[in-house]
Parts: sequence; structure tokens; C-alpha cells
Amino acid sequence: MVASIDYSMASTVGRQPQIYTTKDKGVPYRWTLGDGSTIAGIELAILGSAGDDNSIPPMLPGGIRRVIIPANLGYQSILNEKDPKCIEGKDIGPIPPKNNSDGGYQRWYQFYCNPRIPYQPDIVLDIKLYGKR
Repeated sequence: MVASIDYSMASTVGRQPQIYTTKDKGVPYRWTLGDGSTIAGIELAILGSAGDDNSIPPMLPGGIRRVIIPANLGYQSILNEKDPKCIEGKDIGPIPPKNNSDGGYQRWYQFYCNPRIPYQPDIVLDIKLYGKR
């Protein structure tokens, strides 16, 4: 099943925590659920989790959810790669477009694809899930 979301991405650190948003771009982020192309934290937020008392209900089309994604469910796997590309379509996403003039890619790279930083901060995402589009 293909998922389609608008999102606003921010970090829990830095002077300018807002990183990137698709809300005003007119192009939502799309991927096939379960194909490994998207960070696990987003899939967990959309599909939900069953189990103990801490279960997360699945999102419904049109639903909006704020999620705080820890590094192990975020981009940590990119830094474990031998030769990370850190470019949309080449690594796990979503990754802000490199050619965007708002500086979103540079802020994202600094926090989440920089091998000189020994840790990755949590990601804050506001997600809106679309139905069939």
C-alpha cells in the first residue's frame, strides 16, 4: 500500500529547530509501506503498534499526528552505512531536497547525516496522512 503524507520536520536541538515542510510545496512525501525506504518512526506512527498498554492506534486518512522519533527509529542507519549518500532517493527518507533554497537540506544534514556528530537528536514530525490522492 502506498502512503502519502505532508509533514513538518523539526529537531529537538539547535537555534533554528524547523528543518523542512512539505505543506506549502504541493508535493507530499510518498512511499510504499514496509519497503524499507522510510524511517521506521514514520511507519510506526502511521501503522500503529499492537500489544501492551502502550499501543499506538493506526492513523486514519485525514488524520494528523505529532510524533517525536528517537534516533534508533530515525536516521541512525544512514551513519552505519559504509558510503552514505544523504540524498533523497538514495538513502532512507524523507530527506529534504538538496536544491531547495530554504536551507532545509543543510539543517537536516548537519544533524542527521554528519559523521562528526556522535549522536543524533530526536526528530519532531507533524504528519498529515492522505487517503487516495
